[in-house]
Amino acid sequence: MAAFGAEQWLNELPNHIIFKKLREKLDTEDRSSERDVVKNLTFCLGGDLFVWDDTDRVFYTTNLRQLNSESGSGNHQTLMCINPPRFAVCQLLLSPTQQHVALVGQRGVSVLELPQRWGKRSEFEGGRSDISCKTTPVAERFFTSSPSVSLRQAAWYPSETDEPHLVLLTSDNTIRFYGLKSPQTPARLLSVSQSEDDSSVRPPARSYAASLGEIAVAFDFGPASSAPRQLAAQSSKDQLFYPLYILYENGETYLTYTSQFNGLSLSKPVGPLPMYPAAEDNYGYDACAILCLPCVPSILVIATETGTLYHCVVLESEEEEETRAVEKWIRGTEAVPALYVFECVELELTLKVATGEDEEPQEFDFTCPIRLHRDTLCQHRYHCTHEAGVHSVGLIWVNKLQKFLRSDEEDKDSLQELAAEKRCIVEHILCTRPLLTSQSAPVRGFLIVSDLSLGATMICITSTYECILLPLLSSIRPPSPPLLCSRPGAGSASSPLRGLADDSFEQHIRNILARSSTNPLVLKAGDKDTSPPPPECLQLLSRATQVFREEYILKQDMAREEMQRRVKLLTGQKNKQLEEMALCREERKSLREAAERLADKYEDAKYRQETIMRRVKKVLGSLQTQLPILSNSEKDMKKELQTIGDQLKHLDNCIKQVNMKMEYQKTQVDKDVPAARASVSLNAQQKKVVQDVLKEQGQQIGDMMKLIKDIKNHFSF
Repeated sequence: MAAFGAEQWLNELPNHIIFKKLREKLDTEDRSSERDVVKNLTFCLGGDLFVWDDTDRVFYTTNLRQLNSESGSGNHQTLMCINPPRFAVCQLLLSPTQQHVALVGQRGVSVLELPQRWGKRSEFEGGRSDISCKTTPVAERFFTSSPSVSLRQAAWYPSETDEPHLVLLTSDNTIRFYGLKSPQTPARLLSVSQSEDDSSVRPPARSYAASLGEIAVAFDFGPASSAPRQLAAQSSKDQLFYPLYILYENGETYLTYTSQFNGLSLSKPVGPLPMYPAAEDNYGYDACAILCLPCVPSILVIATETGTLYHCVVLESEEEEETRAVEKWIRGTEAVPALYVFECVELELTLKVATGEDEEPQEFDFTCPIRLHRDTLCQHRYHCTHEAGVHSVGLIWVNKLQKFLRSDEEDKDSLQELAAEKRCIVEHILCTRPLLTSQSAPVRGFLIVSDLSLGATMICITSTYECILLPLLSSIRPPSPPLLCSRPGAGSASSPLRGLADDSFEQHIRNILARSSTNPLVLKAGDKDTSPPPPECLQLLSRATQVFREEYILKQDMAREEMQRRVKLLTGQKNKQLEEMALCREERKSLREAAERLADKYEDAKYRQETIMRRVKKVLGSLQTQLPILSNSEKDMKKELQTIGDQLKHLDNCIKQVNMKMEYQKTQVDKDVPAARASVSLNAQQKKVVQDVLKEQGQQIGDMMKLIKDIKNHFSF
């Protein structure tokens, strides 16, 4: 019952009243071209789910934990904007401090301040149903006065302790930093035009630069680090810098460093960053998104509109390579990092259907912008959303790369393992446009539930506001440390099973069953009344059948054969070990009998040795007595005996004197007893003194008698 209650929200959320309200408003929604744009109108804060209603310009929020209880299954709150945005919202961004939400559109940005929480369930403003929230438009005057300029990307400055800043990349090749204290005036402005003098560039020149792909299309911040070499002399030791990677449409990447120490500061951009190994087409064109994974070393993911992903490792380049191959935008001698392309991944945007023998293979020329999303639960995984669906990518080679880079000397074995490492895992999660002829229906929301008590779950909201919950695979997560009982012993290195794979057998089976392509969850795009024609349905069915045959049945057969081989080897090892155990039992029996014989011989030898030792002692004693000369020990004993004899004589004289005195005293006492009894009377003090004297003399006499007795016993022995 506890497990069922913990997963109850998975069944309650798709039928929540929030999504029922949103589905009712689909008919009144503006069916313009903006519907084909990929949106992300939801986010999760702890256990609270937020969904944006672009029609009424409000937020709907509900607590996922309360959905597990029967009382809170339909509760929700509505956050209303005091100053609602006048543009269509296509993305929501939660600030690093988790106090503000940026409402991002192609024609502006507004920031909503989340209300305070209190009450028993820690709800907004104690659980009120409708809450008015402060909303601040950002750069409103700029977008109003520049109708031809559109917003390409927006992001929060990654610092969690300083003042929140919004970073906006506009179509005029400019990055602007806006603080919430002055949202209409940019705190910093960075021109990212590749021309040396941007002031002289006219609109025809801008269109010419756009045709060459020399326009910035995306940016992303890297993890915080200390001051780079070129800025070390101008900065303090405690100052943190955030690298800002700027991506251009032609695939080039530029780098600048930002800091909020004593005010927002920017360094001069350098680039383009060299990419190795070099390619003739500079690794493609039509770049659209960039993502920096928060790991060491930094890994850049560059996406193109054709569905190609480049995984680049950011490392310091050699000085010779820098001076020969790097052309800097700002001329100087600064050292810039290089991008080493580890692998290239091709996403299956639309499904590749099977073709007949007489049919020509179809050419897939479908392109669309791709958005990259970090995974809050695993830093080695990220997700892609686009017009045709959702993909998930896991980099399973990052751990071995970090192990190789941490080694001081060149480890050839680690390098070979890294070179032979299996590439990333790509999962086609959701397909909203299975064929080129299908109508576009991009997702409206995508998020990863960050609360581990609710389980690792992906939430996707379709174009018709259907909530789809999918579990995340745990194979991409970093492995748990092994148990002490599972560590191999010293003799496990000689096992013949080591020839199967370097990793465990379980991992070996996982590698065999790993799929290069999957059957995603296919959603019917377009109107509900229309359905795909029979040829398209047949193509999709053929494609699914082929994937199941190649990626499931064949690989399961391979895994079964491998397991049978493993069972055969284990059976042979078991029989061999049983034979060795029988031999060990016989050897143990013979060893026990030999031990018993040796024990008897030992007892006999010990008895004989003791007999011989006694005889030797007697012989040595008799020899010693026959010697005419005394030994040193005998001389010492002689002196000691003489001394004792003298002492005995002295004690004998003392005893005689004591006896004589005792007899004399006794005689005197006998004579004086009647008279003393009649005439002498002692008081208490005198009696006590006499008793003490007699007691002391009696003790002395007893000690002397004891000493005499000891001396007699000693000489008699």
